[in-house]
Amino acid sequence: MSRLSHSEIHMVHRIGWLRAAVLGANDGLVSTASLIVGVAAAGSGKPEVLIAGLAGLVAGAMSMAAGEYVSVSSQTDAERADIARETRELEETPEAELEELTRIYVDRGLDRDLAAQVAQQLTERDALGSHARDELGISETVTARPIQAALVSALTFAMGAALPLIVALLVPEARIGLLVAASSIVGLAILGGLGASAGGAGVVRGAMRVTFWGALAMAATAAIGAVFGVTVG
Repeated sequence: MSRLSHSEIHMVHRIGWLRAAVLGANDGLVSTASLIVGVAAAGSGKPEVLIAGLAGLVAGAMSMAAGEYVSVSSQTDAERADIARETRELEETPEAELEELTRIYVDRGLDRDLAAQVAQQLTERDALGSHARDELGISETVTARPIQAALVSALTFAMGAALPLIVALLVPEARIGLLVAASSIVGLAILGGLGASAGGAGVVRGAMRVTFWGALAMAATAAIGAVFGVTVG
């Protein structure tokens, strides 16, 4: 029983960054593979395809990092504002805050007397921490970390993007589009299964969903590349 609890605690700590890592790798794989397939379908040579793929990797990783940093920073600002407001309320109206905490525990199933005792003891020990956790939903495991989120997003995007880029580098020029698409579909199925597993969803369904949309993206860019390649030619 203790071993099971220990594993569950670690999963709670890991689930946020694990899902972010899988999603980042998925984005990198889909976008870079689609770009490579589209450029290859336009009739470009291997050097042009590799340059396009590398540029997509760098641009995508930087974009993911910047977007994630801005997004999570906004969450951090909101958390800090909530904490500051809660700190002020605890100083100005401690009785009302104690009653608020008591009502929270009553709503969770405790009887009134026990809820009041729990609220009183937690307030004496760590009033702000108790309100942050039980009223605002802010705890150590869910607190926003902008720099960590940005680095994870950039790194995982680059890792996902590396697969189609490596395949494009190694395979014959005439088969770049086909082999990049095939290997990327396999990679997407694996990532989709991992993402679904991390979120507690069905692995097969998650893999099929991600694979379908990734294949659709590559098909769309291949069609655009083919049309423009024929037009230019």
